[in-house]
Amino acid sequence: MHSESRRACLRAAGAFALLGAGRWDRANAKEETLRVGWPAPAATLTTLDGSRIATPDLIGQVVILTFWATWCSPCRKELPLLSAYAAEHAAQGLRVLGFSLDTPDQLAEVRRIAATLSFPVGLVGSDRLPGYGRLWRIPVNFTIGRDGRLVENGWDDRQPVWTEERLARVVTPLLG
Repeated sequence: MHSESRRACLRAAGAFALLGAGRWDRANAKEETLRVGWPAPAATLTTLDGSRIATPDLIGQVVILTFWATWCSPCRKELPLLSAYAAEHAAQGLRVLGFSLDTPDQLAEVRRIAATLSFPVGLVGSDRLPGYGRLWRIPVNFTIGRDGRLVENGWDDRQPVWTEERLARVVTPLLG
């Protein structure tokens, strides 16, 4: 689907959701269990090569869940930075899991981008991820500490795109 058509569909779906809900607020965008300091909801990435990576299996590592799409300009700018940071800090126990919101018809483009990244990527397959709610804004990222607790809730970030400064402030202290 052409990116302008995709955006129009997403806007229409969002408007329909707003009308259908009667009202909308941030609480509708996230699950009640998604709280900083609480155990992070389990998430499983099925990678493009069919492997499955589950966050409960990554206890002892710092994990970033990043949600993106090929048609999202801020995402495309963020991915190379996040990839370089992930490669630089992998030995310190950093794992990044990339969840693409693209549809299967965009798989070739997702694969092309994923080939440039240092972390595994897979398609989400839905606009909802249990425990994380409806994926209504991208990019959005969630950071999980070594103990499996949520350190950063991406829904609470006004500027959700990773920057060098934000990675240094949020993630680097967890790797020490």
